[in-house]
Parts: sequence; structure tokens; C-alpha cells
Amino acid sequence: MQKVYFDSAATTKIRPEVITKMVSVLNEDYGNPSSTHGFGRSAKNHIEQARKNIANYLGVKASEIIFTSGGTEADNLAINSTVRDLGVRHIITSKIEHHAVLHTVQEIESRNAVQISYVNINQDGSIDYEHLKSLLSDSKEKTLVSLMHVNNEVGTILDIEKVGNLCKEHEALFHSDMVQSIGHLDVNLNELHVDFTAASAHKFHGPKGIGFAYIRKNSGLKPLIFGGEQERGYRAGTESVHNIAGMDEALRLTYENLVEEKAYIVDLKQYFVDTLKKDISGVKFNAKCCTPGHSTYTLINVCLPITSDKAGILLFHLDINGIACSKGSACQSGSSKGSHVLTEILNDEDIQKPSIRFSFSKYNTKQEVDYVVDVLKNFITE
Repeated sequence: MQKVYFDSAATTKIRPEVITKMVSVLNEDYGNPSSTHGFGRSAKNHIEQARKNIANYLGVKASEIIFTSGGTEADNLAINSTVRDLGVRHIITSKIEHHAVLHTVQEIESRNAVQISYVNINQDGSIDYEHLKSLLSDSKEKTLVSLMHVNNEVGTILDIEKVGNLCKEHEALFHSDMVQSIGHLDVNLNELHVDFTAASAHKFHGPKGIGFAYIRKNSGLKPLIFGGEQERGYRAGTESVHNIAGMDEALRLTYENLVEEKAYIVDLKQYFVDTLKKDISGVKFNAKCCTPGHSTYTLINVCLPITSDKAGILLFHLDINGIACSKGSACQSGSSKGSHVLTEILNDEDIQKPSIRFSFSKYNTKQEVDYVVDVLKNFITE
């Protein structure tokens, strides 16, 4: 049985060079980075060099990069701390955010006098920018806008420059979950009016359990985790040196090869779309996920013309044929609930049909596409 991995939006395969780097650090630089002896200094050097490198890739200061366990922690750090430390009493977000944001703002709403507003979503997965402007204009409280740069299910790209400018105009803070964009798109945070972001290494061929928050200098945020003075006091606890070094190596290789690898994946995505259209009558693509510039090149979200009696076993059928993909996001794969993103944007007819997210990396091939489409076609017609 052939094995095909089309679930890179959930997590990516680690590059071999990253594994080599991490093993080297584990073997040779095992000192505590807070120790002042040579072993500790060697470990600390990996952390600070990674911080400088990542800051350079994103056009910011090294002091503005804080290492976390991943995107979820970085989102929680920014959102919770703005309410606690900066007096935010109004949060504007959307109903198609990752649950790291949605569940956080819902928890804050349940225990604080914080107003939550949801910006309207268009059927193509984009936000209603006029509605956002109206919400900002009407806000009488200190406001935080939290909108993701690239949607993890349908790939819609936020006009992050436009939102940043609106926030600046209305003196609002701006947080953007950039887990699906950092490592995939060229991002210069210094040119954007963004105050806080989140990134996760396992989305760009790095290790799991490590990521970072960008916190704009002099933001006024205070730590959520107390103890030592690691991470400039924002996050106490001994740093995961090998994971930080691995993330640094992964992001370096990603940006060094971004042009070539992006072109390869763009071509692969178009081939996937064309083959699906040719071989499966009635297939649809959700939220303009095939429109360049509107959606990321790294995924498609496909609505399949499958009867309700077959829909329940579709993912199982793909799995037993060695195909990895997602119904909604991986974070929700264990849930019986449908996709909260698709619920917001699909019509009543299409929401009853199965939608599958296929997401790609440099390791995928057109031969794999042919195999997947053939399995789907046979399943639909048998």
C-alpha cells in the first residue's frame, strides 16, 4: 500500500538537517543555559543566536522574540496579558479563528468584564473590512483586534497591512496568529502595524513543542509564567535548547529555499486542482482556496460530491489506503463536531457534504496526487 502525506497544515515532516542539528546540540551542548560555566554558555549561545536569526528573518529586534512551547501558548500569552496588563476591555476577532484564539477570548469573556465582537465573514472566507472599521469606530474601550494572517482550514489570507493600519488609526492593539504564514510567506513585521504574533516550528519542517511570540518593544506585557528570569522575564523555566536550535535551523532553510520550494508547491497545487476537476464531476473548492493571492499556496479545501451514507467513512477509507489528510483542522480531528470555519462560510447544501483539507510540502509529488485522486474517484463511483 502506498503511503501519502497530504496533511502538512497539521504538521510538517522535519528536515533531515534539522534533526542533525538537534542531535548535535543534545550530544554536545547539554548544559543549563542559565549556568555561567562553559557548558551553560555554549547552550545559551544557541538560544541567543536563534533569537537574532529569527528576528532578522522577520525584520524585528531580537529582544522582541520570546520562545514558547508553540503557537497556542504564544496566542494565550498575548491575548490574556493585554487584558490583564494593558487594560483591554474590548476584543474584536472572528468566528473562523483557530481555537487557540477563539477559546481564549471566550474564557476571558466568561470571567472578565470584557466585550467580545465578531467581525462579519464573507462567503469567500475573507473578513468584512468595512464591518471591522465600523466596530473599531464604535468602540469606546481599549481594544485588541485578533485576526489570523492565514486561515488554517481554507487558507484565506488576511490583508494584514490594511488591518494594521485600521488598528493604528483607531489606537487599537493588533494581534495576529501567524502560525500558517511564517515560514511560508515573506513577512516583515517592522513594516506592519502588528503588536503581537505567534509562530510554531512544526509548521515549517521544525520540531513540535517549540515556537515563539513576537511582542513589540515596550508593549507593557508582563509574564504569565513566574520563576526564573528566562526569556527576558516573560516565560520562566529552563529553555528547550535543542528545540530552539532546531527551529532556528528549520526557519533558516525555509527562507533560503522559499522561492524555489514555493514555486514547486504552487505547481503541485494547481496540478491537484486540475486533476480533481478533470476526474471528479461536481467537485467544489471552498472559500476560493484555489485563487492565487486570496489563499495560501499550501493547501486546498475540497467539497466532494459524496452521498451522506458514504460521507461518514470517507476519512477511514482514505486512511486504509495510506492517505493522510484532514477533515477540518487537526486540532479538532478527535471531535465529532463539524468545522466551525466551514459552518460560517458554506451554504446549507454544501455543509451537508464532506469537505477535506489537503495540504502540501516540498516532499509531495504529482504521482501522489494521481494516487489520491484515483482513490477518491473509485470511492465515489463504486
